[in-house]
Amino acid sequence: MLQMLLTLIVFLLTGLLFAGEATVFVAPSGNNTNDGLSEINAVATIDKGLEIVRTKNIKNLSIKGKHRIETPIVLTPKDSGLTVTGHGIIDGSRIITGWKPYKNGIWQAEIPEVKEGKWYFRQIYVGGEFRQRAKTPNEGFYCVAACPEGTPKTTGYSIHCQSFEFKPDDINPNWKNINDIEVIVYYFWNDNHLPIESIDTEKHIVRFKHKSCKTFTDGHSEDGARYIVENVFEALDQPGEWYLDKVAGIVYYMPKEGENLNKIEVVAPFAKELLRFDGKPADNNFVSNVKLQNISFQYCHFELPPGKVNSLQDSSEVVAAVNLTGVKNCTFTECLFSNFGTFGMELKSGCSAVNIIGCRFENLAAGGIRINGGEADSNPLTHTKNNVLLQNEIVNYGQIYPSAVGIIAQHSYGNNISRNHIHHGYYTGISLGWVWGYGRSISQDNIVEHNHIHHIGQGLLSDMGAVYTVGPSPGTIIRNNLIHDIDAHQYGGWGIYNDEGSAGIHVENNIVYNTKFACYDMHFGKEITIRNNIFAMGRKDQISRTRGEKHPSFYFENNIIYWKEGILFTGDWKDKEYKYYTHPYHGETDQKRNFESNWNVFYNPNLKPEEVQFDGGSFDDWKKRGYDNNSIYADPMFIDSEHFDFRLKPESPALKLGFEEIDLRLVPGQ
Repeated sequence: MLQMLLTLIVFLLTGLLFAGEATVFVAPSGNNTNDGLSEINAVATIDKGLEIVRTKNIKNLSIKGKHRIETPIVLTPKDSGLTVTGHGIIDGSRIITGWKPYKNGIWQAEIPEVKEGKWYFRQIYVGGEFRQRAKTPNEGFYCVAACPEGTPKTTGYSIHCQSFEFKPDDINPNWKNINDIEVIVYYFWNDNHLPIESIDTEKHIVRFKHKSCKTFTDGHSEDGARYIVENVFEALDQPGEWYLDKVAGIVYYMPKEGENLNKIEVVAPFAKELLRFDGKPADNNFVSNVKLQNISFQYCHFELPPGKVNSLQDSSEVVAAVNLTGVKNCTFTECLFSNFGTFGMELKSGCSAVNIIGCRFENLAAGGIRINGGEADSNPLTHTKNNVLLQNEIVNYGQIYPSAVGIIAQHSYGNNISRNHIHHGYYTGISLGWVWGYGRSISQDNIVEHNHIHHIGQGLLSDMGAVYTVGPSPGTIIRNNLIHDIDAHQYGGWGIYNDEGSAGIHVENNIVYNTKFACYDMHFGKEITIRNNIFAMGRKDQISRTRGEKHPSFYFENNIIYWKEGILFTGDWKDKEYKYYTHPYHGETDQKRNFESNWNVFYNPNLKPEEVQFDGGSFDDWKKRGYDNNSIYADPMFIDSEHFDFRLKPESPALKLGFEEIDLRLVPGQ
């Protein structure tokens, strides 16, 4: 409360400070012959407004109304100190007009720029709402019939394939403009977008222009992967679908009930980028102290570069609409980022003390915010660090590239990701790290706290978590987050997921429930502390560890594990002896355990204590192995677990073991 009061005081003082300073005004109704120094004398374009503030060394720019742009607004170190306000809208779209009836309820519009090869788009929006490209099937998926180039059983899962066998009638070689049609394959943790090159009608083999990133199977199984086929003219059969014939330069659309294309605005993205901060970090030349408040960014176009099919984890090949490089002490407050064919925002090399506060990211083809800078051995000036992501909402992300992440911090440290609301995406909510295994990583000291992450995964992809980490990350803390309703396709709808080489992380005071798979999962890692969490109601399992190694993987203490279905532990819980230096007098001593577990509360209201399996044995057997000797099997006595109120009654046995109530008051929606 005190922090919020101090923030308000600073805000008011800042407003008083700038009240007497000159401001340049920009509005669509303005005129570029004006001086821009009052609202009545506003200029018409943002470029003109920036020209004036630069020429006259004015530090306040007010943008009002909607401004359509085709090239990005670029701020350089010379723009340092600029404040931009005014509730303006920066719009990267073009309006599609000239609609005429075609047939069968379909309308069409000619677009000469498309026919001339000057414009291509993958999204349209009708009345501001996203519309689906014509696809087949309308519901569900087709499945690959066979993989001529191999399967996980024969070749491993990471073989790059360029063809597969389809079932008769799933793909038709007589479809219009066959080479403009894309097959989108959903498998493992990827979605690949594969333009068709040719079709063998006798063998029912479709060949693509580019190779996939994995074999065309449903995860690690031998079953065929799921796929859809998009931009198919013959599949334009549902209200709300559209098709672009780039050869003829015609867009076709089947309106929804009540839509009048002569009265409602139809737009498609044109601009490839909306805003760029262009600092030169390696030259120690930064954009600094720029503030944007109440500015909206909408509509941005993206196409995968030639040869790229969205193979990298987290849709990392997809660029952002707003890009920052070489930035210090800059702030985005209460801004809107919507209807992008891209990521929302990316903090690139040399970004520090960037504050993204109270912003909303919605209806995104890919993810919300990506933070990525120089690696551990790079020029320190290129390191990206100490940024704050506070009270933002990221919703309906991954609309086209579902493997994208809500917030991802790759090569970056010291960031605070706090009180954000992330929901209704198809993959991970928050991801940390970009080093697989135990190699050196710059990702450390990141704080992920008081976030609300829910309804992600939605059963489309596998191998994901609400919070995901990979590689060493000493000093990183994941705490006081509320996580629920995580649903994967084949495997890996986890709550908190410490993947390959995660190390030195604290996971504490989180509430995780309603996950398809384990509430907590470790693939393999080192010395992670998992303390004072509530893990409840995983459907398949509760806690999993894929692989033990010859070192301590984690310390699992003072947690509550509550479940009604599935099993308690899955994975590898066997011990591997190793030597460990523990004391100068002892030197290296034999260690018999790869993890510690104690002072926990386990409970399943549907099972008697003797019916519970602890890695295939009884609770007593588990204790004889040296685990949970001070833990209990008892009802933790939640206030109302049926309605997900996991506060504890005063007489709870968990409190007697030292469990501390988890404070969710700062979590959005609580």
